[in-house]
Amino acid sequence: MRAVVFHAKEDLRVEEIEEPTPGPGQVKLRNAYAGICGSDLHVYYAPAEAGLDLEHPHPVTGSTLPQVLGHEFAGTVVELGEGVDGVKVGDRVAVWPIYFCGECAACRKGAYNACRTIGFHGLTSHGGGMAEFTTVDATKLHVLPESVDLRLGALVEPMAVAWHAVERSGAKAGGSALIAGAGPIGIGVWFALKGHGIENVIVSEPSPVRRAAIEALGATVVDPVNEDLGARVAELTNGDGVDVAFDAAGVGVAVASALANLAPLGRLVVVALHEKTMDFFPTQLVMGETEIVGALGYLPEDFDAVIAKMAEGLYDTTGWVDEIGFDAVEETIHALRSGKGMKFLVSSEA
Repeated sequence: MRAVVFHAKEDLRVEEIEEPTPGPGQVKLRNAYAGICGSDLHVYYAPAEAGLDLEHPHPVTGSTLPQVLGHEFAGTVVELGEGVDGVKVGDRVAVWPIYFCGECAACRKGAYNACRTIGFHGLTSHGGGMAEFTTVDATKLHVLPESVDLRLGALVEPMAVAWHAVERSGAKAGGSALIAGAGPIGIGVWFALKGHGIENVIVSEPSPVRRAAIEALGATVVDPVNEDLGARVAELTNGDGVDVAFDAAGVGVAVASALANLAPLGRLVVVALHEKTMDFFPTQLVMGETEIVGALGYLPEDFDAVIAKMAEGLYDTTGWVDEIGFDAVEETIHALRSGKGMKFLVSSEA
């Protein structure tokens, strides 16, 4: 079968590899779509900094390079391994891709998404979604309802990242919010806030392409470079500041601007990965009793919540999701790195 295989830093190949067979407790999926994630870019350009050990087997999965990419994906069950129940051949599914140790401090608290030795199917496993087929534990499957197609199914994973971030924010229906960054996760946060009953949301994004994309979906946007973000936030909140804010940009200025526009007792959620450190003045937190929290990945219940909202029609992919084939993955990674494009789904049939 054909697959997109990561061999080493900036070494990605489309290859013919052996088609997998499901073991006990596993299913075989015919993959439909797999998203290219910011994590894939980190792995491609700086695998060590992204936490990918190129020399030793992963402590949970035992996987080593080369590795089939694709950790945000959906497909159709085509074969069941021994002992599998609860799903059947023909089911369309999204995959919760996390592998966890079950023993560390995070796992003992049920925070499997923060496992100290976390792994992902499609990053540090024996397969991935950017292949014609993959095998995965049946316990990781989330069956899609009739109203959610496989294209949307591949977006469950990144949208669950955003949903988990909103859950971490403690945002309440009727409140207000600021999102710094209108990439795929920022767009996901906007949808998740709507799903939580929060309509008073402002999105700060310097890229005109990304501003236009989220504005077309109905968002209120501001250009933080050429407009006064603080004035716009004050206008929308009667001078109070926002209840919650989200760093979906991954740059220090986004964190600083979000903190500056929080209301007293507000909370900032950092959901983006940062490549650089930043200066920070902790007294900002003291004076308003504000908080900063992190949000990493998702739990299975976040997948369930996103799928339920997709079934209700909350999510719209118009204008920000494109499709490509296996052969275009590497050039698309380069394009995304240079700031071009939004969200790309890799189709196994394109």
